[in-house]
Amino acid sequence: MSSAPKTLNITEQHQLLDALLLKNAPHTSFRKGIRNYLMGCLMLEGGLRVGEVSKLEMRDLTFGNEAVLNLVLRREITKNHAERIVPVSSRLFKAIDEFYSEYPELHGSAINNFAFVTQKIGKHITTRQIERIINKAGWKALGRPVHPHMLRHTFATKLMRVTDMRTVQDLLGHSNITSTQIYTHPNEDDKRKAIGSLESVPAKA
Repeated sequence: MSSAPKTLNITEQHQLLDALLLKNAPHTSFRKGIRNYLMGCLMLEGGLRVGEVSKLEMRDLTFGNEAVLNLVLRREITKNHAERIVPVSSRLFKAIDEFYSEYPELHGSAINNFAFVTQKIGKHITTRQIERIINKAGWKALGRPVHPHMLRHTFATKLMRVTDMRTVQDLLGHSNITSTQIYTHPNEDDKRKAIGSLESVPAKA
């Protein structure tokens, strides 16, 4: 039986996102911070896979000079080659909007106008580069490595507490619901909450 996937608690999520944002960095690094923060939010708030994040285009994130309300993940970038729609949270909406404002050179609706680009024109950032960015922020904020998939796990685990498994399956883009069932395992927060609730139970005479 598989164990619960590793996730971040609420405090760790905020600390990681703050580390990605590079608030006090010079302007060139600050722009990268805006980008890195958005990539983190896409996985933490939208459950995207790192490979999906790397291949996003500006047209996927914005429409009519504004952040989209729903992310439509095209079948050509998803793992199972099936389109899925993920509603955008308020934090993710704001992150997209700030990214759009900070990177005017990426505006436009041309196909292959990648959102997260390298210095090579027309090339998108690689999954390995995103992994290094998230991992570095993990060491800075939490003193340990953090893999992008941990952010997706965190998203899924939070969802499982507020909705049904079929909805979680659809939002994650799992072909088989057995892949989603791992998120029914209790994590450390669940166990701590369970033990804490015992304190409010009166002892029987």
